[in-house]
Amino acid sequence: MSSLKDEKVFHEEGDGTVEDVDIIPSDLPVHLGEDVAYGPSGIAGVIQSPFVFAAALIASMGGFSFGYDQGVISIINVMDQFHDVFPYATSGFGKGFMTAMLEFGAFIGCFFMPWLADKISRKKAIFVVTIFFNVGAVLQTAAVNYEMLVLGRTIGGIGVGTLAMGAPLYISEIAPPNLRGTLLVLESISICLGVVVSFYITYGTRHMDGEIAFRLPLGLQMVSATIVGFGIFFFPYSPRWLALVGRNEDALANLSRMRRLPADDERVQTEYKGIVAEAQFQKTVLERRHPGKHGIRLEILTWLDLFSPNTWRRTVVGCGVAFFQQFSGINAFIYYAPTLFQSLGQSEQMALDMSGVFNILQFVAVCVCFFIIDRVGRRPLAIFGGLGGLVSWGIMAILVGLFSDNWKAHSAAGWGAVAMAFMFILTYGVSYSPLGWALPSEVFPTATRSKGVALSTATVWLCNFIIGLITPPMIENIGFGTYVFFACWCGLAAVWAFFLVPETKGKSLEQMDEVFGDNSGQEEREIMQATAAQVMRSGVPTQQV
Repeated sequence: MSSLKDEKVFHEEGDGTVEDVDIIPSDLPVHLGEDVAYGPSGIAGVIQSPFVFAAALIASMGGFSFGYDQGVISIINVMDQFHDVFPYATSGFGKGFMTAMLEFGAFIGCFFMPWLADKISRKKAIFVVTIFFNVGAVLQTAAVNYEMLVLGRTIGGIGVGTLAMGAPLYISEIAPPNLRGTLLVLESISICLGVVVSFYITYGTRHMDGEIAFRLPLGLQMVSATIVGFGIFFFPYSPRWLALVGRNEDALANLSRMRRLPADDERVQTEYKGIVAEAQFQKTVLERRHPGKHGIRLEILTWLDLFSPNTWRRTVVGCGVAFFQQFSGINAFIYYAPTLFQSLGQSEQMALDMSGVFNILQFVAVCVCFFIIDRVGRRPLAIFGGLGGLVSWGIMAILVGLFSDNWKAHSAAGWGAVAMAFMFILTYGVSYSPLGWALPSEVFPTATRSKGVALSTATVWLCNFIIGLITPPMIENIGFGTYVFFACWCGLAAVWAFFLVPETKGKSLEQMDEVFGDNSGQEEREIMQATAAQVMRSGVPTQQV
């Protein structure tokens, strides 16, 4: 590569003039948008950014739809009215297959969402996939046989998976660095809230006579998806997506609108330059990696880029946190909480009550994470969550192994196991529950972010599908071994986080190259610095919205 050391950089002055300055690309920061500060992190920063918060809140309601679909099946699975219409769902496999097909559909949906999000924008893609969600909800609500029910859950799953991917992607790209972690926790809060709401709706409708007991809660899932689909149009396009498609002036206008600052504000200009430089850098790198490639071939090659030497660690972090989020055992409880609590010695009614408390505790824990994630950081929470899960599942395994043959004679041990279940959900709620959605959305570079988030989200759904399918037979056949199984995975999660997860708090998306060390190669550094020079030379449009 030819040297760039003799090139000068020009930039616009505040009065509109252009000054020739003896700054060379090698003197420039690798990322122009680094260290942009818009205010405090956490709730104080959210109060100062109401517009971004509102946009993130609407987008995160896609997570509510996901959580609702998870929670609604928990009590429906033990309803006599449901079993009268769908008797095959009473068997271990029939129950697991019907439950898990939602996740299988979500897994499929993840692979067309990146193309859709890059082609028509993040926010329009969110609208489109709410249609899939509602079609699936209609089929589930009107199902007259097991096959129709499974088809509805599969189609609805396509909508769930794409919503769960699209929302964090959009949020990560509109949030300022000081609030990104906090706002991404909204996705997890919405998921937990959806679980709680759907659980108590079905808790109430289970006393109704006839099919309305399960059809009403199945139909209500359309409400939140419809709100997301139409509400998202009241908010701007992602500035980073606009920069990727060459609409730089629109990117600046939307960034100014979301930051509630003039377009010529120094912080807005700095962040804007960083966004444009990063987008141009990623395009340049893509052209150099795959010269002359177009269409399907380029699409396949860009997927393979996720496993290149410069990107594999990001992929390990994004997919790893998704894997351990599911293999922590969370959805064994979410889907089959009444069954699991009965296996811990509780009566049928008490198992339902404890399931409700379990879901509420997760919601509370995730809300706590909303306040602390940008202060504590991602890595310490990931290590803490793994160790907490190891201890909780391990003690449950010991108690179940020793006393499950006669819980009535050892009620204290049964309640001890319940306490460990509550300890697990509290540690999970402040760690892997939000991290599974937050980390993948912030670790990938602009040009591969939609595919990276898609692959991470697909990992969530594939693992979710596996857990939903295997949990009922595991509980029936290996007893306390089920708890040992999840304890081991939580222990591995702590080891993985300690050795492979870097700290990303307070970093802009454009700084992630430095966090992961991807940009240490001299050629890529020179490309980025040359791109920074080009962006500064071209100046920043200053029209306001």
